[in-house]
Amino acid sequence: MTAKIKDIDACVFDAYGTLFDVNAAAAHCRDALGDKADELSAIWRLRQLEYTWLRSLMDEYVEFWKVTGDGLDYAMASLGIEDAALRERLMDIYMRLDAYPEVKGVLTTLKAGGLKTAILSNGSPKMLNSAVENAGINDVLDDTFSVESVGIYKPHPSVYQMAVDGLSVEAGRICFMSSNAWDAAAAANFGFRVVWVNRFGQPQERIPGDPEQVIKSLDGLPPLLGL
Repeated sequence: MTAKIKDIDACVFDAYGTLFDVNAAAAHCRDALGDKADELSAIWRLRQLEYTWLRSLMDEYVEFWKVTGDGLDYAMASLGIEDAALRERLMDIYMRLDAYPEVKGVLTTLKAGGLKTAILSNGSPKMLNSAVENAGINDVLDDTFSVESVGIYKPHPSVYQMAVDGLSVEAGRICFMSSNAWDAAAAANFGFRVVWVNRFGQPQERIPGDPEQVIKSLDGLPPLLGL
């Protein structure tokens, strides 16, 4: 099999939306949320991301768990939902989000091909550890990098630099995967070889940085690497 992306030593993955399904919490609570489930999930995710960017610009870092809770509180308020037990249930599920079905198999293939594998995420260590354990992928990951170590969120370059330093692999030999168009662009601008996992049919962002390849799920990754 001929590789389209060559000279790669490590594959690094964004977590939320790429490995783990950010819509799973609301989906599991559809019995309580009814026809508001999808709208709540969309608002929650958007506010969660916006708060990471705003806090980074304001120099007001707090861990991702707090940002996630704040985003949920905004989403629930915007939809007129006042239910403390439901909030607790949603947050509990978010701590152990479902992995997409292809994740473990793809990571296993990459490891068998001799590549280092890691997560690079906004998530706090406790969130990432919980999600990784729930997905059963500890044994196919070499490392997990959290922005907690640098105290600022993506797309700040210091976040991407963590993978270079932690894996001892230069940026141009790291293949980075994200389902978030803005993250894919920023990682490419940093110097990673980027595969955008466009799960949600998004248009490409109008910011610096272009991914080399676009796939719809992680199943498309091993063939790009000749595996």
